[in-house]
Amino acid sequence: MIQTTVHFLALLEFMETDTVAIIGPQSSVMAHVLSHLANELHVPLLSFTALDPGLSPLQYPFFVQTAPNDKFQMIAIAEMVSYFGWAEVIVVFSDDDQNRNGIIMLDDKLAERRCRISYKATLPPDPMAKRSDVLKELAKIQMMESRVIVLNTFSKTGLLVFEVAKSLGMMEKGYVWIASTWLSTVLDSTSPLKPETANSIRGVLTLRPHTPDSKRKRDFISRWNQLSNGSIGLNPYGLFAYDTVWMIARAVKLLFDQGSTISFSNDERLISLTGMDLNLSALSIFDGGKQLLKNVIETKMTGLTGPVQFNQDRFLINPSYDIINTVETGYRQVGYWSNHSGLSIVPPETLYGKKPNRSSSNQHLDSVVWPGGETIKPRGWVFPNNGRELRIVVPNRVSYRDFVSVVNGTNKVQGYCIDVFLAAIKLMPYAVPYRFIPFGNGHENPSYYELVSKIAAGVFDGAVGDIAIVTDRTRIVDFTQPYIESGLVVVAPVKKISSNPWSFSRPFTPLMWAVTAVFFLIVGSVVWVLEHRINDEFRGSPRQQFVTILTFSFSTMFFSHRENTVSTLGRLVLIIWLFVVLIINSSYTASLTSILTVQQLSSPIKGIDTLISSSEPIGFQIGSFAERYLAEELGIPKSRLVQLGSPEDYAHALEKRQVAAIVDERPYVDLFLSDRCEFSIRGQEFSKRAWGFAFPRDSPLAIDMSTAILALSENGELQKIHDKWLSRSACSSEKSEDEAEQLDLQSFWGLFLICGIACILALLVYSLLMFRQYSRRSPEELDSTNRNNSFSARLRTCLSFIDGKVENSKSSSKRKRDSMHSDV
Repeated sequence: MIQTTVHFLALLEFMETDTVAIIGPQSSVMAHVLSHLANELHVPLLSFTALDPGLSPLQYPFFVQTAPNDKFQMIAIAEMVSYFGWAEVIVVFSDDDQNRNGIIMLDDKLAERRCRISYKATLPPDPMAKRSDVLKELAKIQMMESRVIVLNTFSKTGLLVFEVAKSLGMMEKGYVWIASTWLSTVLDSTSPLKPETANSIRGVLTLRPHTPDSKRKRDFISRWNQLSNGSIGLNPYGLFAYDTVWMIARAVKLLFDQGSTISFSNDERLISLTGMDLNLSALSIFDGGKQLLKNVIETKMTGLTGPVQFNQDRFLINPSYDIINTVETGYRQVGYWSNHSGLSIVPPETLYGKKPNRSSSNQHLDSVVWPGGETIKPRGWVFPNNGRELRIVVPNRVSYRDFVSVVNGTNKVQGYCIDVFLAAIKLMPYAVPYRFIPFGNGHENPSYYELVSKIAAGVFDGAVGDIAIVTDRTRIVDFTQPYIESGLVVVAPVKKISSNPWSFSRPFTPLMWAVTAVFFLIVGSVVWVLEHRINDEFRGSPRQQFVTILTFSFSTMFFSHRENTVSTLGRLVLIIWLFVVLIINSSYTASLTSILTVQQLSSPIKGIDTLISSSEPIGFQIGSFAERYLAEELGIPKSRLVQLGSPEDYAHALEKRQVAAIVDERPYVDLFLSDRCEFSIRGQEFSKRAWGFAFPRDSPLAIDMSTAILALSENGELQKIHDKWLSRSACSSEKSEDEAEQLDLQSFWGLFLICGIACILALLVYSLLMFRQYSRRSPEELDSTNRNNSFSARLRTCLSFIDGKVENSKSSSKRKRDSMHSDV
């Protein structure tokens, strides 16, 4: 603080000599103070190191940052954390304006990517931090879960942090360290590093402001090295300093070219401030300050750092960083970050001409050597090294104890859900210390909403049990991969349907019977039309022909028709119809067999829609989400809902008609119905759900447990556990009335359509042939028709022609052969 005050007084004394612009200061603390003064005196204040995100051009219009604002550095770090898949980070920073505001920005940018800062370790400002301060904070961090640490400070404190971290074993396998640009500045400015320093920072990721390669830049660095004899390296901020000088020089030259002169005027407010130790009356306002600031902001040039230009927010265009990985031999570059394209392994300037693509599939970095020499990405977290076991809460159920229960008189838990959890724990790639904590009074099932809320509040570290994954719960906790499917179903009493004399009619619906009968008549009529002129078996008196149509039609049902078809069209129609009859017969036989051999069950409750439209009471299990779903989602009045606590309560309430039906989750219902055949599931399963284990939001344990559950499903172990606890079904041979559905027209309309089209086409072709034959009659027949020119006479002639007998060539040949044999 004293040093800052001395610097301020020295600068104030300097500004008494009429100043047109200021380059500096180095710290954001001084920048905040001087920016107020620059605003009053209209003196542009340019800085390439005071990059605090809190220095807004709206608040400080005469302050200009000539290097990338720390806002972009924090965005780059947040995108790196997201790229590697870490959910939580710990930040260590110096308690000053620039570093503090940088961490605030980092917190915001991490939150946008569903990451967060789990702990903030604050150190005294850079010159004041002591080893004891660092040791105290790192000792706390060492006991925490997260192993991703972001260090945002300055060089002196930063190197001290790494030195202490090395001594505590925090630069070994499993840790991740990301340092802000201060570390790259040390690497560029100091070469070579002391061996102990190089050893303490090995495996760290750091950022460096990116400056495109150019001949001008290489020549400048060469001249710098010659002048300094290589004793002092040149970091990017030195290049920004060089460009800043040229920026203000070009702006002043432009000011003169615009016809302005350097002039100052006194401020009456400053003159009136007398009697103070500060000689404020000696300060003057620069008359051309606003124009000079405008010239600076409108700068367009190419400097050592590449194109220099400001956007509308007064930030340098195209901010970008090199991503550096410190290794045993020094450091290596693993990629770049730019505000244009995010993470990449090619220089950002090569991407500026392309459309921005920030999709995750387009983000790439080279391999990284992590602390401890590891090349495999660290998991980023461990169980806290504080000796505390995970507190896993287990619902203390009093019903359906096959799923989860507490053994009476002990703290031991057992059940299907417990076995799944224990099997998944064995597949975890690391040890998981835990202890089960029962939840509930042991007299009734606990509230699962209350149980989940306690996980979100941090009372427990996870929950194992029959916990349904529902929307409002996923907003406060994370669930694992489901280990069993679930969903709500309706259970109601059923009665057995006894056989009756008319059971033979039940396989088909009335509409199906009617359509089938109609088609028998249609096909019989079509075949008669196609055959009666050439086939003696389809001729005779009208009464005989009508009887022939009926007997032929219905005898095809049993493939026992006596009449032979002679015409090609008649045979085609008959073949298609016999195929349809074969399918219908087979389906009828199978359905009738099922009806007569399988016990049928009936109930007035057909499903959830029946319950909604009625006013009957509905039962639900205490603690289940079914109550809230029925009341809030389906709009059923709570006065109709009845709490039930056990399978025995279910059976008693249904038998005594205290409830019309019960709505519960499918796994419970399957267990309930395994030995209670007088009840049945009615309708379809609705409100699809599943069960999973619950953990706090963003807990990495949920991801690893999900992977383990998937492995259990793939290797068959999950099914074995299910069979051990839940595979019991004594009523599997019974079906409800709804399950033995009648066969309706929907199942056969395609067959009827094909047959109908065949009949129509056959009649159409037959009609064309008849018209052709009618038009080719003999001259004698035509003269006879012309003599009787009335319509009725012509109609009788046409009908007589259609009904007339036509001798079939095959039939004639057969009769001739029969006649010859008889003569012999």
